[in-house]
Amino acid sequence: MLPNFLVPEAVVREDGEGPETGLGSSCGKLLLLTLGITRILEQESLDVSIWGSPDNASWGDKPLASFPQKFYCGTYQLLVDLAGRPDVQYLRARYKVNRWGHGEPKPLFGIYLFAEETAPRAVAKTA
Repeated sequence: MLPNFLVPEAVVREDGEGPETGLGSSCGKLLLLTLGITRILEQESLDVSIWGSPDNASWGDKPLASFPQKFYCGTYQLLVDLAGRPDVQYLRARYKVNRWGHGEPKPLFGIYLFAEETAPRAVAKTA
């Protein structure tokens, strides 16, 4: 059920995924995802993708959405419109971490990912 954390706040040092989250009444709705990066080392990157499933078993070959690759602390938002995907009943976040350069060879990130239903925003029409 939303609102909920797709990735609870944690320190991650390797690739992973968050728990499966049932959408409940948020199926087919517009979702606002908020990615927070609270800790990071230099010379590393984070890739976060959102996956959908109709049955909590089959997650498909492609993600529903992905954040652009991140390199810095901050709060980032992404809208995911599930109106065209009424079959999606569950969400799961997957993340990949990468580190290069000198120093500690293992990546280090403090992250969280929060999902909530949002109302469609009005779009101005031009003549």
